[in-house]
Amino acid sequence: MELNHTNFAQVLEELRDTARLQENMLTNEQLEEAFGQWKLDAGQMTLIQDYFRNHHIGIDESGDLEENLSGEDVDFLEMYLTELRELPPVSDGEKRAAMMSALAGDKNAQEKLIEIFLPQVVEISKLYAGQGALVEDLIGEGNVAAAAAVTMLECVENVDEVERFIGKMIMDAMEELISEDSDNRQFDENVLNKVNDVNDKARELYDSLLRKVTVREVAQELDISEEEVREAMEFSANRIDYIAQ
Repeated sequence: MELNHTNFAQVLEELRDTARLQENMLTNEQLEEAFGQWKLDAGQMTLIQDYFRNHHIGIDESGDLEENLSGEDVDFLEMYLTELRELPPVSDGEKRAAMMSALAGDKNAQEKLIEIFLPQVVEISKLYAGQGALVEDLIGEGNVAAAAAVTMLECVENVDEVERFIGKMIMDAMEELISEDSDNRQFDENVLNKVNDVNDKARELYDSLLRKVTVREVAQELDISEEEVREAMEFSANRIDYIAQ
């Protein structure tokens, strides 16, 4: 495969997904297998290792998943993990048997599989901590995604792919939550900036004209539409006192 930006980025993304299913860890062997086709030198491989470590992914050891947790996240996890410890332990054999039965459409096995994946949802949530969403919300979205994933296993060809499929559904749900929260924060910031701009300009005109100003005057000064001024007034709960209502 020819080395180009698209191929390289795709390999990085696939390895990040793999790491998240391996307690946030990659092995040197996995890196060599993924990038060996391009015959990278030692310096380039070191840069790749540094890239993953900067994303809190350990090489031959688990990455530090705790450093991005807020105090609120830590408090929630302490309570939630106490509840999860009450669940009966599950061996690797029992987990595989549940995946095989769930893959065959067994409803009881699907329910059991959701329970089995609850601790993994917690670990995956730590990977996304500190990116704008609370761990509690990430876990909630992850649990919903896991519950949906176990009913969609017809997409999976064999039992060895079940865990990756469910894990990917969980990660996609958490990433979507973070994206939505980011969009909402950006919207809120834009609205706040617009309200502040309108308020500041209205006050400036009020001080200059010694009277309340009109929506049109503020709009002309800011080079925005009158509708945008009215929207800013509404978002401020009509607390911009310098504009005549």
